[in-house]
Amino acid sequence: MPRWPKPPEGSWTEHYPELGTAPMPYEDSISPEYFELERKAIFGRAWLNVGRVEQLPRTGSYFTKEIQAAKTSVIIVRDTGGEVRAFHNICRHRGNKLVWNDLPREETSGMCRQFTCKYHGWRYGLDGQLNFVQQEGEFFDLDKQDYGLVPVHCDVWSGFIFINLAAEPEQTLHDFLGPMITNLDGYPFEKMTERWCYRSEVGANWKLYMDAFQEFYHAAVLHGSQSPAKFSAAAQQAGFEAPHYRLEGPHRLVSTSGVITWELPGDMRKPMEDITRSGLFGPWDEPDLGMEKMPVGLNPAGCDPWGLDSFQLWPNFTILIWSGGWYLTYHYWPTSYNTHIFEGNLYFVPSTNARERVAREMAAATFKEYGLQDASTLEATQSMLESRAVTAFPLCDQEILCRHLHKVAADWVEDHRRNLAGA
Repeated sequence: MPRWPKPPEGSWTEHYPELGTAPMPYEDSISPEYFELERKAIFGRAWLNVGRVEQLPRTGSYFTKEIQAAKTSVIIVRDTGGEVRAFHNICRHRGNKLVWNDLPREETSGMCRQFTCKYHGWRYGLDGQLNFVQQEGEFFDLDKQDYGLVPVHCDVWSGFIFINLAAEPEQTLHDFLGPMITNLDGYPFEKMTERWCYRSEVGANWKLYMDAFQEFYHAAVLHGSQSPAKFSAAAQQAGFEAPHYRLEGPHRLVSTSGVITWELPGDMRKPMEDITRSGLFGPWDEPDLGMEKMPVGLNPAGCDPWGLDSFQLWPNFTILIWSGGWYLTYHYWPTSYNTHIFEGNLYFVPSTNARERVAREMAAATFKEYGLQDASTLEATQSMLESRAVTAFPLCDQEILCRHLHKVAADWVEDHRRNLAGA
């Protein structure tokens, strides 16, 4: 029978008195006016992860990212010097979207030597410089040096590509991430290039889905059907309490112990898990990651067995590192006050045989099901929050990260309001 770790003495929340313990309002998740403030206060100022360097394998590789919360589209490209650059996806002539395929609101990717506008044929180099103007002599005092693509601040940490849409970022990427995140340096993200992706349009505020993935109070109930009945019954009776929470600046961490699935009694595993050697949190066979020791930022609670660390990077990016030698990312891209795009990506060391491939596919299907179960409550939550029949809700100690997320959002919005008032 699995034993869940006991909670620490006292509570986690009491160590962060600025969060308080009062019931929480959710007006920030149901107000169109508040969302309009979030656009500039948060998504116009924070460092945003838009992908990984493996998506740009060679010179001229590019992809686009639609950031509706900031009302823009961005091109991310590897230039001739190997540098990763970012530009607003707009032609300097008449404002046409520069890079798109059949549908201009859909993201795209590919490889090219230059970017050519579909409208009038202006051409831009991989460095953003304007190289060619159709019938240039028809223009008045046009200097091509003045009409390059509009750059976006771009930086890379551990292979993760971040952009910042502010005219001038308030912090470097390294300072923005802080030690809790940068202490993951040395983890071999770059070795995990086998990727499984899923994407969904969700009818709920972006913060509500983040809340669903940053507490495990719901796990034994909402995800009970993911495990055999005997295991689920035991989990529901015991509940689940994570052994470690941490807040640092705008970011959050929850770390959990694990379960050695293949050591559980046979009636506490699913037959398909035995067949594929995968399930209840990933493939059973761990790859050789070539690490002598883990980075200091992993498993801060010293769990044995360790399960996962879930790093919630402000504002809308999550990295979950699993003890089995793989990792998972989530993105939450707002499209309105009560809708957003959810993206999930699973990353593995490339399979070397059919069994490994099937195990990864099993893990991908399992986590898609977890995501669907979490998402199943969101539209119901959104609709009833918007009724305002109840305006404040009690949160338990395990929901400390939810309190923190909404407080950080409120702090950034209030800071933005102060800046507007002082302008």
